Amino acid sequence: MHIISQPVTPLSLKEWAVAVKALGEGHQIITIRKGGLYEETREFRLENDQFYLYPTYEHQKLEMVKPEYHPLLAATQAGWTPEKQTVEISYFAEVTDDVELMDEEKLRALSPYHIWTDNFADVRLHWKKQKPLHILFARVYRLEQPVEIQIEEAYKGCKSWHDLLHTIPGQSFEPVLTDASYAQKKEEILNILNR
Repeated sequence: MHIISQPVTPLSLKEWAVAVKALGEGHQIITIRKGGLYEETREFRLENDQFYLYPTYEHQKLEMVKPEYHPLLAATQAGWTPEKQTVEISYFAEVTDDVELMDEEKLRALSPYHIWTDNFADVRLHWKKQKPLHILFARVYRLEQPVEIQIEEAYKGCKSWHDLLHTIPGQSFEPVLTDASYAQKKEEILNILNR
C-alpha cells in the first residue's frame, strides 16, 4: 500500500477553481499544463510531485468548460467577489505521472476524462506550438479541515507555482478516490496516450 503524508513544503499549484473542484470531487484525475504567462522559464516545469491546490477565480470562462460542468463552475463562483481577501485550501495532490503530449488526436481522445471544452484544450496545445503539453496525473487528497488563508500580493498574476506564505497545519486527510478507482482511470488514460 502506498503511504503518503501531507506536503512538507508550502508549494501550491494555481488552477481554476472549477478544475480544483473537479479534481477534488473525483470528476477527473488529470490537469493539462503548458505554463503560466509569467513563468521564469517561459514553460511549465513540475517543481515538486506534491503540492497544495490553490483555486483561482479571475480567469475562469464559462465557454471553456463543458456544459455538463457549468453547475460545478457556478458552485465555485457562489460567494466569490474580486474583493475577497481570502482563499480556501482544501486539497493537496501527488503527481504520479507527467506525460508530455503534442498530438492533437490523442488530446481529443482525452475529452471524456476532463471538464474542459475541445476549444480550451486546443488553445493550450497550440500556444507555443514547439512546447509539449504536460498531462499531469494527480492523486488528490482532501484535508479534513479546509484552511482559509489571506490572499497575498505574491499569489497574484499568471504564475503556476506559489510558495504559500501561510502554514497549512498538519492534519488528517483522505484520498478523493480509492486506490482501485484511481488506478483504473489512470490505466484508461495511459492507454490513450500510449497508442
